[in-house]
Amino acid sequence: MTAYEFFCVLLQIVYLTLMSNIITATVKHLSLIYKIVAMLVTAALIVVMFPHTHHGEHYDYKVGAVWRGADLVAPYDFAVMLTADELKAEQDAERQKAILYYHVDSAARHTALERLEGLGRHIGAAERQTLRRQIDSVYRIGYMELPRDVAETEGHTIVVLDGAVGSMHRSREYITPEELEAGVLRDSLLVPSLVLDEARTALELDSRLSQLSHSSQMVMAGDRIITKGEEVTPERAQVISSLEKENDRRFSSHYSVWGQMAGQMLLAMIAFVALYMFLKNTRHAILEDNRKVIFVLLLILMMSAIVALVVRTNADWVLLVPLCIIPILMRVFFDMRAALYIHLTTVIILANLVPNSFEFIFYQLVTGMMSIIAVRNLERRSQFFVLALVIFASYSFIYTAGVLSQDTNLRELTADRYLMFFLNALLTLMAYPLIYLFEKLFGMTTNLTLLELSSTNTTALRELSRRAPGTFQHSMQVANLAEDLVNEIGGNGLLARVGALYHDIGKTRNPLYFTENQTGDFNPHSELDYAESAQIITSHVTDGLELARKYHLPAEVQDFIRTHHGTTYTGYFYAKEKERHPDGDFDASLFRYPGPRPYSRETAVVMIVDTVEAACRSLKQHTKEATDSLIDNLIDSKISAGQLENCPLSYGDIARIRRFLKEKMMSIYHVRVEYPTMKAGS
Repeated sequence: MTAYEFFCVLLQIVYLTLMSNIITATVKHLSLIYKIVAMLVTAALIVVMFPHTHHGEHYDYKVGAVWRGADLVAPYDFAVMLTADELKAEQDAERQKAILYYHVDSAARHTALERLEGLGRHIGAAERQTLRRQIDSVYRIGYMELPRDVAETEGHTIVVLDGAVGSMHRSREYITPEELEAGVLRDSLLVPSLVLDEARTALELDSRLSQLSHSSQMVMAGDRIITKGEEVTPERAQVISSLEKENDRRFSSHYSVWGQMAGQMLLAMIAFVALYMFLKNTRHAILEDNRKVIFVLLLILMMSAIVALVVRTNADWVLLVPLCIIPILMRVFFDMRAALYIHLTTVIILANLVPNSFEFIFYQLVTGMMSIIAVRNLERRSQFFVLALVIFASYSFIYTAGVLSQDTNLRELTADRYLMFFLNALLTLMAYPLIYLFEKLFGMTTNLTLLELSSTNTTALRELSRRAPGTFQHSMQVANLAEDLVNEIGGNGLLARVGALYHDIGKTRNPLYFTENQTGDFNPHSELDYAESAQIITSHVTDGLELARKYHLPAEVQDFIRTHHGTTYTGYFYAKEKERHPDGDFDASLFRYPGPRPYSRETAVVMIVDTVEAACRSLKQHTKEATDSLIDNLIDSKISAGQLENCPLSYGDIARIRRFLKEKMMSIYHVRVEYPTMKAGS
C-alpha cells in the first residue's frame, strides 16, 4: 500500500468515525433536538406575525403627569420642533407676507358692459347710465380679488404683470369686492381686471414656506431635559417628542428589518431557554412529555397570534386580548408554579413586540397571578364566572390606580377602558371549551373531567354496580381511602379516587369468579384447574382496559387498571399450583398479572389500599394486633417484590401510609359489641 492509499484509508476511517459519533449523538439527544426545534419555530413564528416598527427609543410619559423614569439627559444635539399649532401660525404668517402675482385682463371692462346690456328691460335707462359710470370708475382704478386665505389689513404686496413687464403695488391701490356694497354691480356685472396668477403665487409661497424653520431651539448633548418626579409640562413634552423624532431619524438611517427580527427572535429564545431550565429543574414531567411541550408552545403561539392581529389592527386594543387564558389553562392542566412561569415567559416575549411595554407587563403579570390564585381549586363550572369577575376587577383597579398616580385625580378615567376590561373578562370564559378541546387533542386529563368521572352515575360504574355489586362496594371503599391517603402524603387525591373507582371494572365480564360477588356456596373455580382460574382472575385487567377504551376513559385512569396488581402473582392459585408442583415444573407466567408496576404516587397508593382493604375484609378477627400485622406484611411483601420501585414514594411516605391504613382499617372493621337477643313481643 502506497502512502497515498494509506492516507485515503485513514481519512475514510476518520470520516466514518465522525459520522458515526454524530449519528449516535443525534439519536441519543433526539428528544432535546425536537424540543429545541419546536421552540425555535415558535419563536420565529411569533416574531414574524408582529408588525416591525421603524423607530428608535420612545418614552412613556403623559402631559400633566409626573415623569416616573430616570433623569432624561440629551444624548446628542437636536432641535426642538415646533408644535403643530406653532407651525401653522408660522405658515399663516408667511402666507400673509407672501407676494401675490396678478396679470392684467384688458377685456374685463368690455365683459362688464356686455353683462350690463344683457340686463335689458329689467332696469331703467337712468339706472343703466349710473351703472355704466360706476363701471368706468371701477376699471379706471382696477378691480381685483384677494385669495381667501389672505387677510386684507393695511394692504398686501402684489406684482402686476402686463405682458412680460411686472410692477410692484399694494393691494389697497385697487378696488376689491369687500369695498363695494352688495348689489347688481358687485355680484352680477364686475369681473376682475387683475387676475391672480396662481402658479407664480404658489411658487412664491412654497419658496417662503420651505425656508421656514421647524424648530424653536436647540438642545445640546448633556443638557438635562427632565428630572425624575418633575411634571411633564407641554413645553417639556415637546422637547421629549422632538428627541423621539430625532431617535427615529437616526434609527432609520441604519435600520435593518432582518436585524430587528433576529434580535427579537434571540430575545424570545432566551425566554424559552429560561422556561426550559425551569421545567428541567422543577417540572421535569412536563418537559419529558412531548405532547405537553407542544401543548404549551401551541397555546403561547395561539395567544401571540391574537395579540399580533390586534396590534396590527389597533394597538390601543391590546388589553382586549384575554391573555389570562394561558395561566388558567396551565393551572388546570399542570400546577400553580408551572402556570406562573409559563405566563411570565409569554408576557416577557410579547412585551418586546407590543407598544407601551411597561404598562403591558404590569397589567398582564398582576392579572395573571390573580387568575392563577382564583383557579386554584377549579371544581365547578360556576367558578369560571368568579374568575372572570376577578380578572375584570384586577384590570380595573390597576387602571384606576395608574390614572390616579399620574394625574392625582380621576378626571382622565374613560368608560371605554372599563368596557375593554369587561370584554376581556367575558372572552376569558372561552377557557372552558378550550379545556375540553385540548384534553381531546393532547390526551390530557383535568380535574373537571375527573369530577365528571367520579360520579357513580356514569355508564361504567352503573354497570359495575349492577353486575358486580361486591366489587362496586370494594371500589367505593378503596376510592375513599385512596383519596384521603394521597391528600395526606401529597398528590392528586381526585385522580386517585377516580382511578380507584374504575380499577376493577374488568370484573363485570366474569363477576361470579370473584369472591366479593359470590352470594351462595357455589364457587365456579371448583370446576377449573388452578391455571385456568388464574387466567380468569388476571384477565380482569385486560378486560378492564377494553371496557375503559369502550367507555372512553382517559389514559390516566386506565393506568390504574394496568397497575393496581403490578406484576404480582394471583396469590391463592399460585400457591396451590406450587403445592402441586414443588419442583416448580409449571408455567409461572400464567399466574402473573401483566403489569406494569405503579409509577406514580397515586397508582402506588391505589395498589396498596386495594390489597389491604380486600385482605382486611377477609380477616376473621379484626383485632388491632392482627390488623397491624396484616398491613405490615402486605406492604412489606409489595416492597420485597419490587412493586414500588418505579414510584416516587419515600420511606417517610411508606411510614405514613402504614399509620394511616392501620387507623382507618381499625375504624372500619372494629370489633362490635354483640347485642343480646330480644324475644318477640318483649
